[in-house]
Amino acid sequence: MKKSAVISKCQSYRYELRRVWDEAKPRVLFIGLNPSTADAEVEDNTSRVCANYAKRWGYGGLLLGNLFAFRSTDQAGLFRATDPVGPNNDVALAKLQDEAALVVCAWSGSGSYQQRDQAALARLRDPHCLVRLKCGHPGHPLYKSAALQPTRYER
Repeated sequence: MKKSAVISKCQSYRYELRRVWDEAKPRVLFIGLNPSTADAEVEDNTSRVCANYAKRWGYGGLLLGNLFAFRSTDQAGLFRATDPVGPNNDVALAKLQDEAALVVCAWSGSGSYQQRDQAALARLRDPHCLVRLKCGHPGHPLYKSAALQPTRYER
């Protein structure tokens, strides 16, 4: 498997996480809230779960982007950040979307912080999700049924 990540020089922002196991097949883009600890070498729970969904659905790779590029293991850290979006995040998300055959929104209820969910949805073509939360936001893939299939997401 080919693994890569695009991380800022200051290490505070991750703009892209990429896992490719079959170059001949299309890729899935998951858009989460913000990145945690995964990088070009290290996996985290979210990257593992998203890759497993992509494999089960027959895709050849995972692209992982986020509404906010600021790296934090908890949301409190994200909310304290001076620039949680990151200076290159919108460009990175556009590039990832151009490569993806399927876009899965997975940012949960906190995606409405700074209205980032609305900004992203305005730019996404044919967004999907695994589950829709009661609040209407797309659910995060952790701790969800492995049998879930992506469904069209409209806010």
